[in-house]
This record gives sequence, structure tokens and C-alpha cells, in this order.
Amino acid sequence: MAEARKVTVPGEGRDLEAWLAVPKEPAGRRPAVIVIHEIFGPDAHIQDVTGRFAREGYVALAPNLFTGELQSILSPENVALGMKALAEAPAGLRRDPSKFADFTASQPPARRPVLGALGKVSSPPVQAGFAKDLLAVARHLRAHPRVDPRRTGSVGFCFGGAMSARLATVDPDLRAAVIFYGQSPPLESVPQVRAPVLGLYGEEDTGITGQVPLFAEAMKKAGKSFRYHVYPGARHAFFNDARPMYQPEAARDAWQRVLEFYRENLGNGAHP
Repeated sequence: MAEARKVTVPGEGRDLEAWLAVPKEPAGRRPAVIVIHEIFGPDAHIQDVTGRFAREGYVALAPNLFTGELQSILSPENVALGMKALAEAPAGLRRDPSKFADFTASQPPARRPVLGALGKVSSPPVQAGFAKDLLAVARHLRAHPRVDPRRTGSVGFCFGGAMSARLATVDPDLRAAVIFYGQSPPLESVPQVRAPVLGLYGEEDTGITGQVPLFAEAMKKAGKSFRYHVYPGARHAFFNDARPMYQPEAARDAWQRVLEFYRENLGNGAHP
């Protein structure tokens, strides 16, 4: 069983809304996991995943990195509208800020705010700021009375997967990082990674999965631990049971891989 509630946690110079789930029993300090949301924010799916980790014995915290103006713009309806526009756009558009800005300006007025927000949260400077937020969140979580500060990890999905990777580059005390179908961090930051990293990807998600070998090679050259698995036939967001891309077999296998990875690097329950 787990207790879950909304909380406010410190980010980098700002407060963030968050969802906290804590195991009820047994008492004692636990390993902890930062759960990082998709582009939809910490919605019902992310809250459910946070509770699942708590039921496995981890204190789990899902901060809302979009707290504030972005939260109102990136509503599920607006995101769906923006994603529809991007599906019709040239490949690789989001990796070129100038082309993305031109594309946004060419769209109908109703689409422009959400496309601008999507471009903003994908930009390297903004993501670097989010990584600082997550570092502040990690330090706050380590001070929680139910958390063993020596055993904290992260997991993220899509946008959150990219941010889980970025957190690994700035937090020397992180002990495990999981990327679910998220962009790899800037390769020049790989030497700063201290935690073992696990990546889980869909074969059909070529825009992301195709870049993974470069990340794997950079991690190997830097002497870092990175293992990953690509699920045949799986699309982006295959783990999200609230979306049409959900693939139950891949999701179940990925969940077991994450739990095994955390047992290896964070331990489980009240004991290492």
C-alpha cells in the first residue's frame, strides 16, 4: 500500500507542483525515485506509475516541470493539436530551432502558442534549466524523512526520458537513471554522468532510437555504464497504457527490467 498526495517542492529558484507517493509499510528509510513526466505533464498515467513505484517499496516523487505558464498552454488538447501539426512537418524539424520557428509562424494562429511551447521545452537552454530544477528536487527528496539519501534514482518518459538523462549529467549523487524513449543527453556532457543508465526504446520510434548507438558509443568511450533494449515493432510511448501506442508485452517486460535495474543499484524496501 502507498499514500499519495499533491505537494510543493523547490526547483531552481521557483516552486514546483508535484505528486508524492510513499510506501505505508514497513517503516524506515527507503530508496527513492524521481518520476519525470511526458509532454502532457504529471497526468493520471504518471501519477499511476508513481504509485506503482511506491507499492514496490520506493518513495516516488513526480515534479511538474511545466508549473506556471507552460502548464496552461500544454494542456492535453493543445498538445494533441501541436502533435498533429508536427506529424505533418518535415523530419528532424525539432532539432533545428530556426526551422522550427519558421514552421510555427506558418501555422494557423490557434496552433502557434502550443507549437511555440513545444519548441521551447525542446530547446537545449531550457532543458538545461529543467535539469537544474530536477537537481534541486533530488536534493529536496534526499532530505525526506522516509528516504535513504544514498539511494536515489530517476526515470522519465519521452520528454521526461530526455530529462532523466540530463539529470544524470548534473547530479553526482544519482545512483540510477532510466530513459524511456527519450532523447539522449548532449554527448559532450557524457563524461559528467556518474550513475548507471538504462534505456528502453521502441523499434518504430526511429527519430529517437536511431540516435541511441551514438550515445552508447560515447558512454563506452567515457567508461560509463549504459545498457539498453529496443522492443521490436514497438512505437513511441509503448509503456503508456492510456495511449494508442501502448504495447502490453513490451510494457510488462520494460517494467521488470526497471525493477531489476533499481534492485541492482538502489536496493529495495528498507534495506540496501
